[in-house]
Amino acid sequence: MKARLFALALIAAGPAAAQDRMTVMLDWFVNPDHGPIIVAQEQGYFAETGLEVEVIAPADPSDPPKMAAAGRADLAISYQPQLHLQVAEGMPLIRVGTLVATPLNCLLVLEDGPVQEIADLKARKIGFSVAGVEEALLSAMLGQAGLGIDDVELVNVNWSLSPALMSGQVDAVIGAFRNFELNQMDIEGVAGRCFYPEAEGVPTYDELIYVANPDTMDVDKIRRFLAATEKATQFIVNHPQQSWEIFSGTSAELRDELNDRAWADTIPRFALRPEALDAGRYARFESFLHEAGLIQDMRPVSKLAIDPGAQ
Repeated sequence: MKARLFALALIAAGPAAAQDRMTVMLDWFVNPDHGPIIVAQEQGYFAETGLEVEVIAPADPSDPPKMAAAGRADLAISYQPQLHLQVAEGMPLIRVGTLVATPLNCLLVLEDGPVQEIADLKARKIGFSVAGVEEALLSAMLGQAGLGIDDVELVNVNWSLSPALMSGQVDAVIGAFRNFELNQMDIEGVAGRCFYPEAEGVPTYDELIYVANPDTMDVDKIRRFLAATEKATQFIVNHPQQSWEIFSGTSAELRDELNDRAWADTIPRFALRPEALDAGRYARFESFLHEAGLIQDMRPVSKLAIDPGAQ
């Protein structure tokens, strides 16, 4: 009885205890990809683990990894392909968790357009937003059809991917997210179709990951953060409609058909075990980038990613 009363006293005292502050930089404005973070915040899961989490959307999507590397954010959301390049450039970053555990990127074309298979892209225009990794993905995909980068014309369309495709400015775009651009085009009455990198010669990778500075990170706080987002992910999977109401209720801008559709399409892609690390996945992608000539030297997985629970 005394032990039970002591436990109840600890629980009651919990909320009054000082919470550890944590800053998390998103990769872009709040959208369904960030569902577990927002739901964990709204449901009080961070507070339950003794964390006060500040979630910040960047003014520039290239800023978050730099902020984490500089110690100006505890965590940043980034992308596995970019992580390999940034570490190769000497940026002090390491993967400490996964948010979206499948590729979202795709090579997007018009459903009823002239490109019915990748070989049809010969001598056609392909739009892109981010040089480097996207070109490597595209090169591997073209290679499956016996084509090379020199067989197509690359056009930088900035972040205007689906509009550039729908307007006929380009014949395809690389870098479109299958949970967003496909839905966006369908809502506009234009059917699109994706060629998936992981089905066309590119190793499977984690799309969205959490990165931190390995020299300054607080593993204990990171583990508590990931535990809260894991709990939120389970809630989302078990209660998709209720969790959508919680998520979209945080901003009027989220309450539209595009975000509603994207929410449903993203749920199966959230990492159910955000701490867990698939070392082979990182080793294979490092090798892929090395063979593509985007990195000079290959690094061991331990320099790229960790499982915080194993530290």
